[in-house]
Amino acid sequence: MKLKDLAIDQKATKLEIDLLENKGGFAVIVSEGKAKITMLPEFGETKIITHQGKVKRVKFDEGEEF
Repeated sequence: MKLKDLAIDQKATKLEIDLLENKGGFAVIVSEGKAKITMLPEFGETKIITHQGKVKRVKFDEGEEF
């Protein structure tokens, strides 16, 4: 699965991301007290689909340079 859970420190309400571990482009999605991270494709689109202000799904449309 392309989405990975991120731990949120509930006491401090902070989110820590290791930038050296996540090289390249990435997106962090936060909704309803949950956080997830996904790497962005080399060529393509990543769409975040919402419904009533909540994230419902994330769609990936990838391509390759000719």
